[in-house]
Amino acid sequence: MDWQTSEDTVPSAFITEANRRSMLGTPPTTGAWREGDAPGDRLFQSIGALTFESGQSLPHVRMAHETWGTLAPTRDNAVLIVHALTGDSHVVGRPGPGHPTAGWWGGIVGPGLAVDTNRWFVIAPNMLGGCQGSTGPASFAPDGTEWGSRFPYLTIRDQVAAQVGLADALGIERFAAVIGGSMGGMHALEWAVQHPERVERLAILAAPPISSADQIALNSVQLEAIRMDPLFRDGDYYDEPEGPFRGLALARRMALLNYRSPSELNERFERSWQGVLDPLGKGGRFAVESYLDFHGNKFTRRFDANSYVTLVEAMNSHDITRGRGTLTEALSGVTARTLVLGIDSDRLFPVEQQQALAAALPATIHGPDAIVISSSFGHDAFLIEDDLVGPHLAALLAD
Repeated sequence: MDWQTSEDTVPSAFITEANRRSMLGTPPTTGAWREGDAPGDRLFQSIGALTFESGQSLPHVRMAHETWGTLAPTRDNAVLIVHALTGDSHVVGRPGPGHPTAGWWGGIVGPGLAVDTNRWFVIAPNMLGGCQGSTGPASFAPDGTEWGSRFPYLTIRDQVAAQVGLADALGIERFAAVIGGSMGGMHALEWAVQHPERVERLAILAAPPISSADQIALNSVQLEAIRMDPLFRDGDYYDEPEGPFRGLALARRMALLNYRSPSELNERFERSWQGVLDPLGKGGRFAVESYLDFHGNKFTRRFDANSYVTLVEAMNSHDITRGRGTLTEALSGVTARTLVLGIDSDRLFPVEQQQALAAALPATIHGPDAIVISSSFGHDAFLIEDDLVGPHLAALLAD
């Protein structure tokens, strides 16, 4: 069957990237969702065509998402959770076909937890441009080949437009809360600015109002690591025997240095050595190097290099004030009751950025100050420190 025929004859809720690859008989070379992978708990919703800020467009967009809890007959208990840069829709659940882990926020979302699924109907989409079921560079274009280098440039605002399309398709006019950490916090903030009437509560965790020059610089070297890999082939590598795994692994290693704090790495690894003991560093390597290698190589088995480039560039686009005046002016229309949370050891998005957000937002739950948790885990603390993050989310959702 050709692409158009498969799109027309298979119900949209059951179309997966694996389905398409099987229909077309083409093997993937990406490190993300592979041919034959089970869709797991993912649901799939077509939202039609989208045109982006750049003027580019996609003729068909599909959003993968997962849900927990029960939507009330009044449809007023929906909570949107937006994942970070390399996250996905699998917030919580059992590992199994299609899901190698039990999710990334199992201590926060679930029955009786901070985001209590006995009360709330939780929706978590895979963001547009990703590689875990939503339309991205590895998805097929109407000509039957992957988008690859032809995939449009996306902004945070474009990705929020896709999430709005998903909400519309699901019949959800207003969210009881929109919650996001890191890049997901950028999306959450855009939701509250663009659609204040659709957001009752807002949680922004470890996210800034603007991607600064320093953050863009850190991102730029990661992107260059991917693009310098000769197997990247300007983004058109899907029909090749191998993809740009070394470049992607190096980019991930660089990113990890921003996600963890110096104190955590120093205390965890010190100067411990693996291999033959040699004061000159021959015959082995430092344990921290092994840690970075392991996570870099592991990452290439679940993520696509083109998606990484697309999402990092979207993160770089983040500027809540663009075309909206000062920060106070840009946020003046936000009506949601808001939690802004920072981490004292975060070197990716330092606390000063959350403090600036809290000072400019009209209705934060702690007045003009952000809530700051103390953790040695750095930026990743919002994913790790359930006992510190959970109570603040529970307080936001209590009223």
